[in-house]
Amino acid sequence: MASIGVCSDISDAVDLLKSRSLLLKPIARLNVSVQLPQLKGNGSKTISNWELMEKIKKMVKPEQFITLKVAKSTLEFVRFEGEIENKIKVKNLVARLDSKTIKLGGFPDALKVRAAEAKIPFPSRHDWDSYFRDAKNMNEMKPGERPDTVHFRDLPSRWFADSKGGGDKPSEAVLRKVFETFGEVRCVDIPTLDPYRKEMTMSAPSFTSVKSFSTFSQDLVFEAFVQYKEYIGFCKAMTALKGMKLVFMETAERIFAASIKVEFDTSKHLSDKNIKKRRMEREQLIELEQIKIERVRKDREESERKQEEERRKKFEEDAERERKRQEKMRIQEERRKQREERRLKRRMEKKKKEEQKQMQMRIHKEERRILIAQRKLETIRLLSELFNRIKV
Repeated sequence: MASIGVCSDISDAVDLLKSRSLLLKPIARLNVSVQLPQLKGNGSKTISNWELMEKIKKMVKPEQFITLKVAKSTLEFVRFEGEIENKIKVKNLVARLDSKTIKLGGFPDALKVRAAEAKIPFPSRHDWDSYFRDAKNMNEMKPGERPDTVHFRDLPSRWFADSKGGGDKPSEAVLRKVFETFGEVRCVDIPTLDPYRKEMTMSAPSFTSVKSFSTFSQDLVFEAFVQYKEYIGFCKAMTALKGMKLVFMETAERIFAASIKVEFDTSKHLSDKNIKKRRMEREQLIELEQIKIERVRKDREESERKQEEERRKKFEEDAERERKRQEKMRIQEERRKQREERRLKRRMEKKKKEEQKQMQMRIHKEERRILIAQRKLETIRLLSELFNRIKV
């Protein structure tokens, strides 16, 4: 991961692109070696690296180290690598430290200190010229196969983001604009912006590290390739970036510096052949993705169709059950009505029979009264006739 920290001194910085508030600042490092005494016996005291660092920090005051760390430790010496804000002050610090001594408690002899300005590892013009001249698989007539492409790593994403687009993702347009400071740019590539790059076999040589970083971080840094049309643009860029770190002025009070990695590309990443291969591979991946999306869509539609079929079938089954239930209820109701009608009919018939029986009994009684009355009348007539005859 890039070392991004606060920067308090930009007096030795030069503008990279003023409109983006980006500057280049020389890296100010020095190596400090402390000669260790020869320790005898198992019970001898050990020397604390932390104590040595504190002694070195005290020797350079009022100057301060941005970082001071152990670069190498052996039984004979300990080498520290320190970095300060301003390169102009490196010689002054070297003078304060070189050939001086450190006295540690418990050790009779003083420890000798040697200091020198650290050489920043960076490829020279001879390195890339000889590499491309001697490489058998390169053709200096073709872009990407000659010294024209700068490979950047650990560029802070937010510093190269498009302010209009929002977000913290780096922009190829911004990257191009920044590094066109050194010459006309033919092509740029930011692998992390390509969603298919992690699946490509033609990905960048260091892209695996970017992938793993992206997985566990928030894409704070990115790698990029910048290819210049002319050799002079490439040379200017490499010369300007040598021994430099990138500085971003967010405001006048908030200034940050990042140690970035710069090297010339030897992988033919931006050669026409590899660009074409990546494009073809991307198209294949897009086609495969479309096939996968289409398959997923068809599977989803089939699933939805089956679900709809199951819903329809369930609805029909529920409707059929409801129809049967309604039919059963109708039949039950009809049977109930029929039973009621039969019961009513039986009651009516029974009532009618009772009425007829009562009517017959009344008729019978009436006939009996009439018969009795007739008999009484006949008796009266017979008696009257008898009395008449008796009178005669």
